[in-house]
Amino acid sequence: MAAAAKPGIVVLISGRGSNLQSILDRAASGELPVEVRAVISNRPGVYGLQRARDAGVPALVLDHKDFADRTSFEAELIRQIDGFGPALVVLAGFMRILEPGFCEHYRGRMLNIHPSLLPKYRGVHTHERALAAGETEHGVSIHFVTPELDGGPVFLQATVPVLPGDDADTLAARVLVEEHKLYPLAIRWFAEGRVRLDGDTVLFDGAPLAAPKRLDDGA
Repeated sequence: MAAAAKPGIVVLISGRGSNLQSILDRAASGELPVEVRAVISNRPGVYGLQRARDAGVPALVLDHKDFADRTSFEAELIRQIDGFGPALVVLAGFMRILEPGFCEHYRGRMLNIHPSLLPKYRGVHTHERALAAGETEHGVSIHFVTPELDGGPVFLQATVPVLPGDDADTLAARVLVEEHKLYPLAIRWFAEGRVRLDGDTVLFDGAPLAAPKRLDDGA
């Protein structure tokens, strides 16, 4: 009997694609049971596109600057994504705020990674803000995307300590190590049907998830 087809994913990027690389590597090794069907960047010339090409994955550019407005850009982006028939859309450093219609089109089928312990520090400059607030713990979160910026249901997190003498760069580097572990795990859970969104509630192994799983707790 032929093996069941792996669920397809499309990854959206805007930059160097380090999280993309962690996904590509694990998909290639078989550790991550998905087929990366395309990588789409809203910025031309970024290194993440070369990472995709090196992995034999279609690498597309859809420059938002070529469109009159956000709505027309997102309509074309939906057309491009849906042409690959993915089960999941993965935002991996995609630096565009998405309109409600786009988020609803992929509701329950789109994940984002955010470098903070949500709901703390939504938006940008998370490491600087955590340091300014005197946090002793920082981290990264994976959530389903909803129209609220960085406000969708979180189901997986990892923590890192904030160390004496840290600056934004050293803290970001420590968080990035966890990001590269966390995102493939979250995608694998989705691909295996272990995590899904039911309304506004995350179900994990069929039961409502009361709090995000923590990688440091053996998730």
